[in-house]
Amino acid sequence: MTAFDDSPGGGHDGGRHGGRYGEAVFRPEQVGEGERIDFGALAYDDITLSRLRELGVGPGWRCLDVGAGTGTVSRRLLEEAGVTSVLAVDRDVRFLEARPVPGLDVLEADISAPSFAPGRFRLVHARFVLMHLPERDRLITALAELVAPGGVLVLSDAIDLTSDRTPDTPYSVAMRAMWEGLRDSIGTDVSWVPSYPRLLRGAGLGSVAAEVHVPPLVPGSPISRFWADTWARSRTAMVATGLVDERAVDAAIRYLSSDECAAVSAGMLTVWGRKPASSPVAGPA
Repeated sequence: MTAFDDSPGGGHDGGRHGGRYGEAVFRPEQVGEGERIDFGALAYDDITLSRLRELGVGPGWRCLDVGAGTGTVSRRLLEEAGVTSVLAVDRDVRFLEARPVPGLDVLEADISAPSFAPGRFRLVHARFVLMHLPERDRLITALAELVAPGGVLVLSDAIDLTSDRTPDTPYSVAMRAMWEGLRDSIGTDVSWVPSYPRLLRGAGLGSVAAEVHVPPLVPGSPISRFWADTWARSRTAMVATGLVDERAVDAAIRYLSSDECAAVSAGMLTVWGRKPASSPVAGPA
């Protein structure tokens, strides 16, 4: 799951150094990458499934899960929400293919490609994907076009809650270095995420709303283990910023598992909008 991620299903030109998610950092073939993604899923899946079900997702729905990663949301949509089918899309589908289930179709594709047109779906969902991609306005419009009339587009991405006024702790210093390092190396940018509601409205969707979830940083919790693993895997990019050195990264990882940890994790902003239903065809007077 991203810096965060559910292993984004779209390619991009990367950051200043020409990197790309899954190549410069967070390579899917790296030992333990699936487990890192799943730590993030453990922190956020319940919130995601609760929101999707409150939006009416359930039996009869045909769903598109963009950047599906290890497939935890896709499988729970089938097994718990009882949807009819899920098309799970990712640029690398090794984790999805490892655990096939009835109703789950897998597509290896780049969502940023102009040719990406898998059809219309009652639910289009993408979590921790667009924050890593350029042309975000265009991609949101493109995803909205894949929503069937009456269906919903649901997007989730990270919001950084570490401001300039946040006291320096091993955690806050590491988080600042991580966001800057990922921006420089692969183009990750969460600064625009709060504009999601406006962008969905601009894409022609109605009933737009948003919410934020911040999981507690408790030693040994999935989100704490996720950040520790994420920092370990992105330490080269973090150190390259000059904001931290190797010892500072190690100190931050130890801090997450200690009783001294007192910090606010990055949050997940989820926004949704509904495609207007088709106007009924007028019958004879």
